[in-house]
Amino acid sequence: MVVKTFKSDVVTINIDHDKCKGHGDCVDVCPVSVYELVDGKSTAPNVEECIECCACVEACPEEAIVHSSC
Repeated sequence: MVVKTFKSDVVTINIDHDKCKGHGDCVDVCPVSVYELVDGKSTAPNVEECIECCACVEACPEEAIVHSSC
């Protein structure tokens, strides 16, 4: 299993790259642009901008995102 972890002082976002199919729903729904697709997989390079709304978790059709606040 390949899980990528992105951390800030406040939140941790884990993205399971085995589950992620690169739909980009997390990119589209995030109001503060935390996510981007890299090589067809979701990443969270701007995790420090996260406002803990959990829209990404709810939008992911593959349930590939685990967010410490959700």
